[in-house]
Amino acid sequence: HKNIPLMIVGRFFQFIGWTLLLIVVFLFGVMTMLCYGPSEKARDLFVTTVTETSAAKFLAKIYFSDEEIDKILKANSTVDLKDVTNEELIEVPTAEQITDSEKKPIEIIDVKGATFKGKLMIVRDPSRVVVATPPYYGGEGLKIDAMVASEDAVAGINAGGFVDTNGVGNGGTPSGIVIKDGELKYGSLSAEYSVIGFDTENRLIVGWMTGQAAMDKNIRDGVSFGPALIINGNRAEIAGTGGGLNPRTCIGQTADGSVLLLTIDGRQANSVGATMEDCIDILEEYGAVNASNLDGGSSTIMYYNGEIINVCASLYGPRKLATAFVVK
Repeated sequence: HKNIPLMIVGRFFQFIGWTLLLIVVFLFGVMTMLCYGPSEKARDLFVTTVTETSAAKFLAKIYFSDEEIDKILKANSTVDLKDVTNEELIEVPTAEQITDSEKKPIEIIDVKGATFKGKLMIVRDPSRVVVATPPYYGGEGLKIDAMVASEDAVAGINAGGFVDTNGVGNGGTPSGIVIKDGELKYGSLSAEYSVIGFDTENRLIVGWMTGQAAMDKNIRDGVSFGPALIINGNRAEIAGTGGGLNPRTCIGQTADGSVLLLTIDGRQANSVGATMEDCIDILEEYGAVNASNLDGGSSTIMYYNGEIINVCASLYGPRKLATAFVVK
């Protein structure tokens, strides 16, 4: 009788072990069917989806060589736009033209598609949108609530990329350029970057340029990521699937200066994620003249009025970030 509790515990762990094994076998079976099944689109979506992650890239390499993966990625990509924002297409109203009632509200819209759901935040006054950063780089980044608090803001989304080896980066080192309050906080004046930032006239500037060119365009707050999704009203060309199904964060601006902040939930049963084309469709629907993809995946986050209003894909909760676009 003394051995009965030990037997129960042993059988319990045996049951758990077999259950986990069956789940692993099932998942590998599904992946094998996706990779070697009759649907090339399903194969391409699988490969592009996992290769867009920091921690799960190895899954594609189980089934395909590096050359085969590169071929699939090239056939299913968002083709980089070569233009840079024409500022004359954006007519941002002056502070005097924006009434107090227009300044205050932030509109939150639920968006959804066949494979995703998400949130779109519309900010009427673009002067309210600025870049938030940690106190310094080389240490650790800040989570979105701390980013928002650091600027005495009310809302925010994650922004540029950061060094994220094996998906465990701490946001302490940005990828590319960071400009805040008109000062170059990270990056080089001579190197070229995919820049997403607001100039001193509160117009969203999107395109490839050197750090010096960004400064010459009077970028007041900017980061690096991509690809650009819409420039001067022209949407990016989509090859194949245009990327995988993943959590996404994007930013855009309409002709009247309104800022569109978009987050797409992903890696969940009720929201697998969106492709780049899905994001372009949403941003175009709401009038974006210029727009860019920002860092996504487990970094995708939207914060408003003291709480996270999207569903974070990270298993460990909101991540520490190198930059955020926040709304004062």
